Amino acid sequence: MREDDELEAARAALRERLRGILGEGAAEGGEVPRLHEALTHPSYANETGVGDNQRLEFLGDAVLSLCVSELLGNDFPEANEGLLTRMRSALVNAEALAGWARAENLGASIALGRGARSGAERNQTNVLADAVEAVVAAVYHAHGLDGARALVRAVVAPRMREEVELASRDPKSELQERVQALGQEAPRYRVRASRGPDHDAIFEVEVTVGTRVLGNGEGRSKRLAERRAAEDALKLDLVAALKEEPPGEAQGAGPKAPARE
Repeated sequence: MREDDELEAARAALRERLRGILGEGAAEGGEVPRLHEALTHPSYANETGVGDNQRLEFLGDAVLSLCVSELLGNDFPEANEGLLTRMRSALVNAEALAGWARAENLGASIALGRGARSGAERNQTNVLADAVEAVVAAVYHAHGLDGARALVRAVVAPRMREEVELASRDPKSELQERVQALGQEAPRYRVRASRGPDHDAIFEVEVTVGTRVLGNGEGRSKRLAERRAAEDALKLDLVAALKEEPPGEAQGAGPKAPARE
């Protein structure tokens, strides 16, 4: 299949996905007339003279923030402003938006210039995140706030509960404070392994202090895995776990996990 044909096939699949998100009652059969513009990277526009997605991206950023703020306020009526702000930041950052884009194979729908196609720009986080914002704006233009709300919910809903967990507690800070109060260096986090496809990977992280492994955690993002590793470490008697190590242990094979009951 030629490259242009692959691009059109990917866009056809995306249009079908958007129609499903917008629902049967959507105006114009769920079509999004400015979708082509939303998926045109500046590198392609520079080579061809067509319009790019930057103005839509600018609008989409604001629409996305509004819709996520409204969604969080409705779904979490007991949350205070600080928690809502942290959740919104986590849901609309570039990494989060790019994660949804990868899950939907949005990169295959983006028109890139020759130079950008020869590199890895199609899967770059900022390119994907910008395209998501532009698509949100294109949907807003065609279907108003109701359409934008439907799309935004589809983008952020899979991660909302996870982000509530992340935003409501900060076990990493608690662990660092407790460890440093014992005169130890700050904890360090290391990705031990990951499994699954790039768009839905599970990360395995360990937290260490010196040569001691204090905890392990898993999650669909490195940040979540680190926090779960910190939670695991907080279950320990840290005073006992961080006793002075025997001479020569630091030159051993690597971090050593304390005994657990």
